[in-house]
Amino acid sequence: MTGTLTPPPPVGRRRRWVPALLRQAQFRRYWSAQTVSLFGDQISALALPLLAVLGTDAGPAEMGYLTAAALLPNLLFSLLLGAWVDRYPHKRRVMVLADLGRAVLVGAVPLAYLFGVLSLHQLYAVAFLTGTLAVLFEVAHSALFVTLVPRRDYIDANALTNGSRAMSFVAGPSAGGILVQTLTAPVALLADALSYLVSALFLARIRPTRAAEPAPDGGGLGIGQGLRFVARSQILRSLLLGTTTLNLFNYMFHALFVLYVSTELGLSPGLLGLVIGVGSIGALLGAAVTGRLVRRFGIGPTVLVSFVLFPAPLVLVPLAGGPTPVVLGALFAAEFLAGLGVMMIDITVGSLQVAATPERLLARVTGAKRTVNYGIRPIGALLGGTLGAALGVRPTLWIATVGAITGLFWILPTTIPKLRELPEPDHSAAG
Repeated sequence: MTGTLTPPPPVGRRRRWVPALLRQAQFRRYWSAQTVSLFGDQISALALPLLAVLGTDAGPAEMGYLTAAALLPNLLFSLLLGAWVDRYPHKRRVMVLADLGRAVLVGAVPLAYLFGVLSLHQLYAVAFLTGTLAVLFEVAHSALFVTLVPRRDYIDANALTNGSRAMSFVAGPSAGGILVQTLTAPVALLADALSYLVSALFLARIRPTRAAEPAPDGGGLGIGQGLRFVARSQILRSLLLGTTTLNLFNYMFHALFVLYVSTELGLSPGLLGLVIGVGSIGALLGAAVTGRLVRRFGIGPTVLVSFVLFPAPLVLVPLAGGPTPVVLGALFAAEFLAGLGVMMIDITVGSLQVAATPERLLARVTGAKRTVNYGIRPIGALLGGTLGAALGVRPTLWIATVGAITGLFWILPTTIPKLRELPEPDHSAAG
């Protein structure tokens, strides 16, 4: 007796829902490391400040110091570490060691709490040292990225990693809140320490498809070379000026947002959390559609739209008023559309910056960008607070939302709006 066997569906059909890049083992390990670490970071972002408040009785000034300690390494070390990483041949090893170091530092906090020796000074040190290792990890990140991802896939790869970031914004704080409430803040920090260990394990198993380009010859580290390259490259210079302008005004806005919606608009903490969550859903959508928009309209026009779509909807916040449903509708629209726009700008600008930079300079250029972009953020927050006290919260929000749109003017007169594809590295700007 003979029978007819139905052949199994083709592999491509069975796995059609899995993005092509995630079918490649090396990129999948890289993406998995990023995803796990991002979720852990969101847990720590909630658990560490709560532990400072509940475990050490930290007040407003101490909380400010704790935040500053985590941000300060971006200003102090981005250029130096970027220059060093470009000359160190084993970028992946740097990232693994940075993860292991952060796991030890974060894991030591609950141990100190358990033995009754936790202090604010230890939390300051942990915030500063983990922030330093985060800078080291991030400046090595781009150099590893280009050894794993073909140029044609930069947009899709950045969409996947930024999609993980958006998902971590949605689920991470909720998971952190549940862990803190059910297991206490010290135990929640152990989850972050574990996430670094898992990330290190994934990274250790990566075998790049090719070696990174060697660093340029010459004496010294070349600390200023990243800044000089950005200054000479029209694409990178205009992108950095545009995003820095946007960040300056955006951090003015965020310094006052919670105060404005909770006091002047009268939103409860629960509704405020819901509004912010809607913004995260918009970011998820942005990660999903950016690649399609780039393929349909080109990279340049998509960058142009993102520089408007991120800041422009936020004008609905100072405009909001009237009955609660109207206020909520305005805030939901503002957060959702801004979340969509910020993901579009992160994916497109990140891809353009990597594409336009020679591999041998990637870590240095990343360090230069972090120094400027992260350096402007606390300045924006301080400026927002100062203007809010002098002019009032709502007028300052108007200044912040309208001012953020002016970042577009750094992009308009350049060649960026006309770009259809990612550009080749700008070797002429390397000098």
